Amino acid sequence: MFGDIMGMMGKIKETQQKIEATKQRLNSVLVDEKSSDGLLEITMTANREIKNLHIADELLQDKEMLEDYLITTLNKIITKATNINEAELAAVAKEGMPNIPGMDLFK
Repeated sequence: MFGDIMGMMGKIKETQQKIEATKQRLNSVLVDEKSSDGLLEITMTANREIKNLHIADELLQDKEMLEDYLITTLNKIITKATNINEAELAAVAKEGMPNIPGMDLFK
């Protein structure tokens, strides 16, 4: 019985280490998003850290339009980055979870 528990604890610790490694790797996974007309471009990591922002000069002339572009484009790229982040972390967590009957958390 204790062997099973110790084995599960070891597997959980290993999974935690894999999750941390995956989080670090996601710092180098880049996601790009452009406004429909290409006037605003954003690059973000899968951990949702903005790495690059390019704003066309014509957007700098209209504060309200720039704000609208930023809101729309940031929301899109945050959604993309979050989806990648969650899928990667869920895959690692599912792979490392011990098979406990009735505990199908990651189906």
